[in-house]
Amino acid sequence: MKKKHFPILAALLISGSAPVFNSCNKDDEEIATTPVVGIAQDPNNFKGEVTSGQVVTLDPTRVYVLNGPVRVKDGGKLVIPAGTRIVATATASSYVLVEQGGQIYANGTPASPVSFTSSAATPGTWGGVILCGKAPINTGTTGTSEVGTATYGGTSATDTSGSLTYVRIENAGADFSTNVKFNGLSLFGVGSGTKVENIALVNSAEDGIQLYGGTVNVSNIAALGNADDSFVWTDGWIGTASTVFTQRRTNGTGNTGIKGMNNASNPAATPISSPTIKNITLLGGTTGESNAISLSSGTYANFDNVVVSNWAKGFNLAGDATVTYLNGQSKITNVFFDTNVTSKITATSTAGATVTLLSNTYTEKSDATGAGNKMANPAWAIGWSGLQ
Repeated sequence: MKKKHFPILAALLISGSAPVFNSCNKDDEEIATTPVVGIAQDPNNFKGEVTSGQVVTLDPTRVYVLNGPVRVKDGGKLVIPAGTRIVATATASSYVLVEQGGQIYANGTPASPVSFTSSAATPGTWGGVILCGKAPINTGTTGTSEVGTATYGGTSATDTSGSLTYVRIENAGADFSTNVKFNGLSLFGVGSGTKVENIALVNSAEDGIQLYGGTVNVSNIAALGNADDSFVWTDGWIGTASTVFTQRRTNGTGNTGIKGMNNASNPAATPISSPTIKNITLLGGTTGESNAISLSSGTYANFDNVVVSNWAKGFNLAGDATVTYLNGQSKITNVFFDTNVTSKITATSTAGATVTLLSNTYTEKSDATGAGNKMANPAWAIGWSGLQ
C-alpha cells in the first residue's frame, strides 16, 4: 500500500496568538499553551492532515462530513469539543488516524457527547478511529498498523495520544482490504498517558474496541451490538479495563464478549499481555452463544466482579501458558453466572486436550454488580451511549 499525502484540513483560518477553544473541558485546557493555527472551515469536506505545530479545533455547532482520511501527524493536535458530530461518507476511506506523536482531544459530556457515525446509518459503512502510540508491544520494537500503514510501538510506556471522553463511535467496521475490517476504536501501542474513558462502540461490523499492546488504561466502555468481538486485546497489552458493559445483538450474531490474546505467533513473546479486568457485565444476544470470555495465545489476566448472562460458556481458557497462569491461581474472583450459562469455565491444553480445573481457579458471588447494575443497563452509560 503506497503512502498517501493529503492536503491540510481545508481552508484553515489563521488566528492570532491567543488560544481559541470551543470547549471548556479540562483536557482541552491542558493544551492551551500550544499556539493555535486555526479552526477547520468547510465542514462539508472534512479530511486531510493536521501537521506538526498545528492545533485544529472544530466548531461544535457544525456537523462535519468526513469525506476521506483525517491524519493527525507527529506534533499536531486535533481538538473536538463536546457536542461535535462527525458524519462519515459511506466509504472505507473515511477514518480518523492519530499517528505517533500526534494527539486528539475529543472530550464530550454526558449531555453532549462527541459522536462519530456514518451517513448511511448502517454497520460497516465507514472506517473508525485509530490511535498509534509509542508504548511497548511484543511483535517487534515497532509495528505498522494495517489501516493507514502508520508506525506504532516503542519504549515510552507513559506516552500520550491525547484524551477521549464521552465519545460514541457508531456503524464503523468497513472493509479496508479483502476480508479485513476496521474496528470501532483501535489502540495500537497506546501509552498510559492517554485518557480513554466513557466510550461507546455501537453497531460496528467488526470488533468494538481492540488494543494492540501498549499500556493504556480504559474505563466505562460500552460495546453494543458489534458484529464480531466486543472487547479484544493482543500483542502485549498491560493495563486496566475498569467498568465494561458489553451487549450482543439480539439475534445472537457476534462472537465473544471479551477476547484476550498475547501473541498468536509466539505465545511466550514479551511483554506478555497481562491486564486487570474489573467490574464487567457481558450479555449474550440469545441463549446458546459460545464464549463470554475467551483467553488464549499465552495471555495472562486478572478478573474481578464479573456478570455473565446468555452465553453457553463463561470463560474459555486455551493453551498451556494461559491455562497454567489461571488454573487454581484465584485470579478470577467474584463472578455471577446467570442460570442460562451452560458451562462456567472450560480449559484446554495447547494440544487440545481437556484440562481439569483446580480448586481456587475462580470464586462466585451471587450479588456481583458487574458494570454497575448487574444485568441491567448501568447508570453511567444511560443516554450518551445509546442505552436507555
